[in-house]
Amino acid sequence: MSPSDKNNPRPPSTSSELLLAYYGDDFTGSTDALEFLSRAGARTRLFLDPPTPAQLARHPSLQAIGVAGLTRSLAPADMERTLRPAFTALRALGSPHVHYKVCSTFDSSPTTGSIGRAIDVGSEIFQRPFVPLLIGAPALGRHCVFGTLFARMGIGSTGEIHRLDRHPSASKHPITPMHEADLRLHLAQQTKKKTGLFNILQLELPDHEAHAALAKLIADKNDIVLFDLLYASQLPRIGSLLDEHASRLDPLFTVGSSGVEMALGAHWDAKKRLSHIASWPHPGAVEPLLVVCGSCSPVTARQLAWARENKFTEIRLDTHAATSLHHSSALAATIEAAVQSLARGHHTVVHTGGTAQVDPHIAALGARSAEILGTALGNVVRGTLERLRLKRVLFAGGDSSSYAARAVGIEAVEMIAPLAPGAPLCRAYAPNSPADNLEVNFKGGQVGADDYFAAVASGHL
Repeated sequence: MSPSDKNNPRPPSTSSELLLAYYGDDFTGSTDALEFLSRAGARTRLFLDPPTPAQLARHPSLQAIGVAGLTRSLAPADMERTLRPAFTALRALGSPHVHYKVCSTFDSSPTTGSIGRAIDVGSEIFQRPFVPLLIGAPALGRHCVFGTLFARMGIGSTGEIHRLDRHPSASKHPITPMHEADLRLHLAQQTKKKTGLFNILQLELPDHEAHAALAKLIADKNDIVLFDLLYASQLPRIGSLLDEHASRLDPLFTVGSSGVEMALGAHWDAKKRLSHIASWPHPGAVEPLLVVCGSCSPVTARQLAWARENKFTEIRLDTHAATSLHHSSALAATIEAAVQSLARGHHTVVHTGGTAQVDPHIAALGARSAEILGTALGNVVRGTLERLRLKRVLFAGGDSSSYAARAVGIEAVEMIAPLAPGAPLCRAYAPNSPADNLEVNFKGGQVGADDYFAAVASGHL
């Protein structure tokens, strides 16, 4: 066996039912992919770490698995240390597709959450002629045309669609502001690999010409092929193009948004490869609902304002105390306030202040804010659940939720009902944690209308 074979073992079996395994760069993005696979009819579970054989045995007959990572908030060297063993473990599962799931606004930079570094690592481990890159996701208001990304203001809303570098939120992200809408130019700052474009016009070609166009891009030594995507009707075509290059013995490594799951799901659905779920039972309303919020987006800020005006109890985490030597007493005080409010039947929001620009303690933490504040919010949830039984908890914030879920003790989640696009209601598997069997909703900063928190409490939008 060569050194390369030792580092990149072939899948042990081709009898697996798995069609896809994915690694999400944050928790809310990972539940986004979970939703679109589940809605397509694929039996899917989302884990917090690559699942062991014992964990998989507790979830038989899966067609897809995901891993909710946290690389979106990491420096490139830390990303590589995390992704190398994760990709190797996913490759060994025997799935024909392995997907590195990124945010549909391509949040990344050369120093934080580098998608280029993830592509470099994946290319080395999977050793395929090219890496497909698909960021468009029409259901989420994400459209890629001639390599340029456009995004709606607010997922699950009727907000205006902006070119990414002029987007009111994405262009002002506190950690990874997006100043370039041409994804090829943005990615060129993160990797030296050559990126070709499968453009919107080629998507409309007859099947044999579309497949030939992709073959030419690969023959021209494009290490990465970016796919345009404007309409949902184009998803089956892209799914077919990807599936043509995938096999269990030689899995295809793809990078992109949940558009990857949408495309493959549409293709598999046409090929009758999925077992459909006829309907999702309505989960019912809950009272009280606990919301923990580490998001700094203006969309979430409006949701906090709506909750404040509509009789939600508001508890602001003392970010200075939570990031100092007094963090234990600060968390204890926050938990006590939350328990008292929830015990009286009041919907309750625990948040970190809304924006990094307003709170200097958050701004001073820089890229570490997600880890420190997300962990603190997760400890608030766990401490509250140890004293009070709740049915449902909402986690608001893409980067912070990855750390919050780990602090709560969640091992895996499954979708139990749709809510907003990309933010399904899930059930948590959390052995040895008070969160076991808890209903959870993880939403990114761009998700939802102003009354989103109340909609989650009611069980439908």
